[in-house]
Amino acid sequence: MDAAVLADRLAIADVLTSYTVAIDTDDWDRLDTVFTEDAEIDYSESGGQVGRFPEIKKWLAETLPMFIRRQHQLGQLDVRLDGDSATVAAYFINPMVYLVDGEERMFECGGVYHHEMVRTPAGWRSRKLHEQLVWRRA
Repeated sequence: MDAAVLADRLAIADVLTSYTVAIDTDDWDRLDTVFTEDAEIDYSESGGQVGRFPEIKKWLAETLPMFIRRQHQLGQLDVRLDGDSATVAAYFINPMVYLVDGEERMFECGGVYHHEMVRTPAGWRSRKLHEQLVWRRA
């Protein structure tokens, strides 16, 4: 593997980390460094919305704070580079805490984030995300 391929893989991994940190810390503007402005995002398998990045960003900011704590964990990354584009499968586990009558409850899910990524002047960005839900536990 040459240095350019390694650099691309590291840059893509950094974008995926930025995604999970943004979601887990309510740093919604950080998502601007993850997605292209016209990115298509599909959270339908977990009961979420499907749409373009700006509307999904707004929906995430309105919906996710119902979970008082979130902590993504990314596992293996299957990165397939093809010039200035890449397909990425990022395995995840996502435990989240919410309150019911003042009592903490846990919701967990796991699956695969399927990204179609593109190299932009600002670096690698996701132009399409499909969240594949493999399991969940409430």
